[in-house]
Order: sequence, then structure tokens, then C-alpha cells
Amino acid sequence: MFLDNRQVAMDSVLEALADSLDYFQDNLERLRPSLRDALKPHYDERSEAMRELRTLAKRHLKLLPRDADVERDDYLWLWSRLKSFVGDDSQVLVGELLEQERVVMQALSTLYTHPLPDPIEPVIERCWKGCRALIRELYRLQKPKSRR
Repeated sequence: MFLDNRQVAMDSVLEALADSLDYFQDNLERLRPSLRDALKPHYDERSEAMRELRTLAKRHLKLLPRDADVERDDYLWLWSRLKSFVGDDSQVLVGELLEQERVVMQALSTLYTHPLPDPIEPVIERCWKGCRALIRELYRLQKPKSRR
């Protein structure tokens, strides 16, 4: 089954959201507890929005779920681990999470160029706002702490 441009855009959003959640979950043990505690509510909210969006996309856009790209996930995890050997592990992860957010924002921006069914609009807006809030939090966490 071929997808139309709107379905492709929605699929890209769902894939970007899933990738960001998977990456966060796969790297939880590498984050300092304070970073984990600061970021977890953002990802919990994203997980809920993604579940809702999948249901709405299936119902209103006839979009069926797709399998995750396991090789890509493994590559990203390995690449991040290698970068951690030369830098602060938590800071490398914060940088990687920021890059994930850029991908999510790009996918959301593309989706916004298509007309969407009314029930989907508020969920997309919630994803957009959640992404912006997470970016602000990641930038805050990325700043070096001043030494006293």
C-alpha cells in the first residue's frame, strides 16, 4: 500500500517520537540521577501523546503501525557510547537527546504543512509544545554548573 504525503509525514512524526523514546529508555542508566529525574516527566508525557497519536492516525488516516529500525537504533546507541569515551557521558547524552529533538521538530514541521483531521490537531500541538519544553530543559542541563 502506497502512502500519500500526509500519511508519510505522520509516519515520520511517529517514527521520530518512537526513536526519541527508545533512545532515552536505552540510555537511562548512563544519565546521572538528577538528569534522569529532570527528563523523565517529558518522556512520559511524550509516550502518552505518541500512543494517542498512533490510535488517531490509524482511525483517521488509515495509517498502520510500522516496525522499528532496529539496526539504526543499535548504531545510534553504539555511536553514543563511543563518543562517551572522549567526553562526559551525561553531556554526550544530552547532546544526543537535543539532536533527537531537532529530528522530532523537523518531522512535526513537515506534518504541519498538511491538513489534519480535527481530533489529531490538539495532540500534534501537545507534541510540539512538549518538544519545545524538552529542548529548553536540555539546553538548561547542558550549561556547565558554576563552581563555588
